[in-house]
Amino acid sequence: MEKFVTLNASNLGSGSLLPIGFSSPCRKFAVSVQRRRVHVTRASIAVEQQAQTKVAVIRVGTRGSPLALAQAYETREKLIASYPDLAEEGAIEIVIIKTTGDKILSQPLADIGGKGLFTKEIDEALINGDIDIAVHSMKDVPTYLPEKTILPCNLPREDVRDAFISLTAGSLADLPSGSTIGTASLRRKSQILHRYPSLNVLENFRGNVQTRLKKLNEGVVQATLLAMAGLKRLNMTENVSSILSIEDMLPAVAQGAIGIACRSDDETMANYIAALNHEETRLAIACERAFLTTLDGSCRTPIAGYACRGEDGDCIFKGLVASPDGTRVIETSRKGPYTSEDMIRMGEDAGKELLSKAGPGFFGN
Repeated sequence: MEKFVTLNASNLGSGSLLPIGFSSPCRKFAVSVQRRRVHVTRASIAVEQQAQTKVAVIRVGTRGSPLALAQAYETREKLIASYPDLAEEGAIEIVIIKTTGDKILSQPLADIGGKGLFTKEIDEALINGDIDIAVHSMKDVPTYLPEKTILPCNLPREDVRDAFISLTAGSLADLPSGSTIGTASLRRKSQILHRYPSLNVLENFRGNVQTRLKKLNEGVVQATLLAMAGLKRLNMTENVSSILSIEDMLPAVAQGAIGIACRSDDETMANYIAALNHEETRLAIACERAFLTTLDGSCRTPIAGYACRGEDGDCIFKGLVASPDGTRVIETSRKGPYTSEDMIRMGEDAGKELLSKAGPGFFGN
């Protein structure tokens, strides 16, 4: 018999369901006596602790946030679908690992190291043999991989767009001058301020999805932006006021993608996760990460990049770099064959173009 431990996000506030209809995403709501509140789903995720007498065939390493656990469980479901024997009790164990990024919430990511903050401890557990595979949000994965590890698998990508969430407005354009938007992302901050310089951005608006919505409910900010992919995986899209188009808010490199890593000498695990790989997603992520690698991007530089398959089957890539205050945004785009070699070359070439256009000192922070 499997044992279940229920993890509840504490102090999230009760809230009530948002009466939002997607048929009119910019709809405004009548002001009532009782202040409308965003619905914060209480995270209640069963984490399986396998019976002591059973040794797991696959130990899956993950962060402990509700979203990270949802991604780990998605991985488990796909493994079982491909290998029915893994449905046996105790065959797959979810191992929660706390990362530096989870421990330090009071500082901006750039101030505590930037790269690898949400992956380092998980990678160490993988290398040390404490877990067999690691499930990562690809946007958190540094452009370099630790020695002795490989990341050969990407699951099918979710919605890459950003969602606008507010208690009082249907879109960024509806916010009054001087309104404050909360985001920990320099990419989002720079693109918001580039289009709406009269708005304010509260930086270091960190925490999981539930924590950010709680802060919104408390009036800390008037609006926030969150990734649609995470909201969909958490079944929390009822909170969305409107969805920003790719043209209005270019996504982060690898946004919406899940990556699965294993040890480079572990052929068994490599074979397991090979069946889960979605090649179209993997190639798009490779293109975007080639772009990011060329720019040597960090958390101090607003960078956005997105590759997808066009209607004619070719790859369409869009990328940008920006100054943190949004006063300068430099964009580029590419189109070419949807093949690994061509797409990596496109990403690299786009990165070189923006390096040249930005000039010395632009990435000097």
